Amino acid sequence: MERVRGVGGVFFKAHDPKALAAWYERVLGVPVTDWGGAVFGWADRATTSDRAATIWAPFPSDTTYFVPSNKPFMINFVVADLDAMLAQARAAGATVEEQIGEEANGRFGWLLDPEGNRVELWQPA
Repeated sequence: MERVRGVGGVFFKAHDPKALAAWYERVLGVPVTDWGGAVFGWADRATTSDRAATIWAPFPSDTTYFVPSNKPFMINFVVADLDAMLAQARAAGATVEEQIGEEANGRFGWLLDPEGNRVELWQPA
């Protein structure tokens, strides 16, 4: 059975992402980067060959990135084998998107949980 390796990201809608990120940086010390989010490196990152980390990022309130979910957030989980995890979810009856995203950071797939929350799965490069 495939299992997630950790939380790869927490993404949520905000009316003013820049102002909200600045608040998190000022009040909670979140290390906001120039692109508006934060990267929290994993302790074991130095001993792995991939680029796994946990990303925190506010998105504009009108983003369509979480569609088809109408929820104001999306969670990303890190996985070792995206294809196997998507097949496992599909076999369990989950609604799995057919599209696979590929970029320099790795491969991405999406599904909806039973309550309609969009879940992003990330296989790091």
